[in-house]
Order: sequence, then C-alpha cells, then structure tokens
Amino acid sequence: MKKPSQRRKTGARATARVRGPAPAGPLAGIRIVDMTTVLMGPYATQILADYGADVIKVEPPEGDIMRHGGPMRNPRMGPMFLQANRNKRSIVVDIKTAGGRDVLKRLCRGADVFICNVRPAALRRVGLGPDDVRGSNPRLIHVSLIGYGEGGPYAGRPAYDDLIQGLAAIPATFQRTSGSEPRYAPLTMADHIVGLNAAHVVLAALLERARSGAGQTIELPMFETLAQFVLSDHFGGRAFEPPIGPAGYSRLLARDRRPYRTSDGYICILVYTDRQWESFFRLIGKAEQFHNDPRFTTAAARARHFAEAYTLLAEVLATRTTAEWLAVFQKADIPAVPMHDLDALIDDPHLAAVGFFQTIAHPTEGRVRLVGIPSRWSRSRLAIRRHPPGLGENTAEVLREIGLNDAAIARLAADGAIGGVTAASEAPARRRRKARKRRKP
Repeated sequence: MKKPSQRRKTGARATARVRGPAPAGPLAGIRIVDMTTVLMGPYATQILADYGADVIKVEPPEGDIMRHGGPMRNPRMGPMFLQANRNKRSIVVDIKTAGGRDVLKRLCRGADVFICNVRPAALRRVGLGPDDVRGSNPRLIHVSLIGYGEGGPYAGRPAYDDLIQGLAAIPATFQRTSGSEPRYAPLTMADHIVGLNAAHVVLAALLERARSGAGQTIELPMFETLAQFVLSDHFGGRAFEPPIGPAGYSRLLARDRRPYRTSDGYICILVYTDRQWESFFRLIGKAEQFHNDPRFTTAAARARHFAEAYTLLAEVLATRTTAEWLAVFQKADIPAVPMHDLDALIDDPHLAAVGFFQTIAHPTEGRVRLVGIPSRWSRSRLAIRRHPPGLGENTAEVLREIGLNDAAIARLAADGAIGGVTAASEAPARRRRKARKRRKP
C-alpha cells in the first residue's frame, strides 16, 4: 500500500484502503466522546479526528440525521454524512434509558473531551448535565455547542443554520448588495463557522488543561459566534461611541462587487493595490485616468468610491472572453480566476495536482471520494485512517475497551440501551479472542 504522502502525489485517482497502522497525528492519544449531530459538531470533531484524536461518535438509535440526506447507495450513508464523519468510530447509545446514560458516563470517565449539541436543559433533566458527566473525571473538558448564550432572552430556543444566518444579518446583506429578495447563503455557513471555532476551542482547552491539570465546562453559542464573524467586517462606524457612521464595509456592500460577465462567461477579479489599479487602467488604454481621476488615484479615495470602481470593472470586462482576460491579467500580475460551478470545483486541476481528494474503499459503499486534509505537516502525519462508519459499527469494540464484557454488552443490547450489536456480529470477535488464547504458550 502506498504511504499517504505517495498517494497525495497521484491526485484524485488514488485509492486508499484505510486499514492497519497509520502515521500518528498531533492529537494521537486524545479521546473525544462526540455526541453531536447534523454538521456543526461533526465538522469540528472531524477536524480533531483528522489531527489524530480517537473520536467516539455516540449516535441515537435512529442515527445522525445527516445519514439520511442526499443520494446514497445504501440507507443511512448519505454524502454529507460521509464527508463529515471519517476517522471516527460509531456507537449507538440510547440516553433515554438508564443503561444508555450509564454507558455514556462510563465512556466519559476515560475521555479527554465530551462535546455535544443537545440543549443543556434537556441533558440536565436526564442527569447528564456537565457536573454529572464530569463527576468522575475532573480532567474532562465538557463542550456544549448551543444556539444562544445562557442568560440572554434567546437562551434555550431551537437554533438551525438558516435561523442563525437570519439573525446574523446575512440574508439582509445579500438583499442590500443584490437589490432583490433576501436569501440565505447556499451553504451551511453557521454550522461550519461555529464548527471551526469549536475545534480551536477544544485545542485551547487541552492546552490550558496541560498547564492547570483540570478540565472545565465550555459553552460555544452559534449566534454570538456568527455575529462575531459578520461584525468583524461590518461594524463600520458603529464601532465607535457615539457612532461616527453607519454599519457596513462599503467595498463588500458595493452592488457591482461580484463575478463579472465577460463576452463568453464570468471572471472573478480583485484589483486592490495602487500598482494593480495603475496596471489595470494601462491595460484598458486609460492610463491617464488613474492619475487624473481623484476617485481612483489613492486607496483612501477608492474606499469612498468602491461602487464606481466596480461599475467600471463590470463595463470593461464584458468586452473580451474569459480566457483573454485571464491571460492579460496573469501577465500583469493582477489577481483573477475563472468562476467555478460545483462540478468545476470538484474537477479543478490544482486540487487534483495536490491530491486534495482521496478515494477510499469503503466496506459497504464501495469506492467513496472524500475531501482531503488541507494542512501539510513537516513531522506529524495526518491521514484518513478510518472510513466513515456505519451506524453502531464500533459499539461492541468501544464498550470492550472501557471494560464491559460480552455478557454485559448483550444485556445492554437486549434492554435497548445500545445498538449496533448482534449475535452474528459478536461471534467473529469471540472466535478471534479464543484463537488468541489458544496461541498463547
């Protein structure tokens, strides 16, 4: 089998069988109990799993809801689930049962991090609040991904990506720039931005624990996190007390800041510095305008006239083909790229050349193509070590690791406290253990 570094060089056609020993990642030895669903939490824990953490995905009997979304070869293995849950092990635990709650607490006794996106009040009602979960493991870092911070009027309300986008002014900003109806970003923007924040919250908490020796409880709210993201661009004049101007960054809000139509398609360009603007005016045969038009001569002037600058771009770029403009701009060192659609993004030659996609042989789904790990490390090795798991695929394996024997696991399964365990699936494991005993001297 090729090493991960060799697979990377072969591009998207490389196929890996994610079995056997893999290079250690920087979080090797860290165990994370992951009771999150949908995309926000799973995206965070996938990043941590890619870094080498042992992520135990705790799913309800019906499974993570994202198992059911999109085209699939087999039930409960949809593409969005596949992309956010590699390098994890899945166990099924029903926390509505006493046995399931005991299993979860037992898992957390030996874990470094517990992360969930169930509403805190609901968990406290069944005896799984932070103090309950951390009771026997004071080093445990408990992370709650919630909709809204406790203490505010929205606390405890349901929170979904569309709702958080709306509160964070994203649809209204689209309406302002397009002049049409407000629209959500066609991405799970809030989920992924909060997921990224959750990953670095966990990393920071692990660093703090290394100094203090103690874990702690952390809440990360979606609304406040996305509000920080939006207002880092758009606080504008309201950053001052009293305000010295309206909210918003004029360059980002200019209506003609968009992909520009060429004679045969679209191009994305950002003429930004003085040198780039001077080169642009020279290319279009208007070198004197850069020096004589007070709207464009300096960065400060352009900041007051972004709308006019972008309108000029829109008018000029419609006169040639995309390929012609790209060649001209590349020669002049003006940043410009073609506008991709989703298929063009997947087929992008740069992503292929750097081995961004990895095709794995999945035990039930056949050949599956996964997005890769963007970062490159000189010493640590990041790799796709495990395929996205089937529902409850690792239940028995993980429960044995925390000290439960086959009889106890069978009782929990019979009581409905756990899932993914059948007599048929247990038999091969028993046979392997008996064979190992026979081989011992």
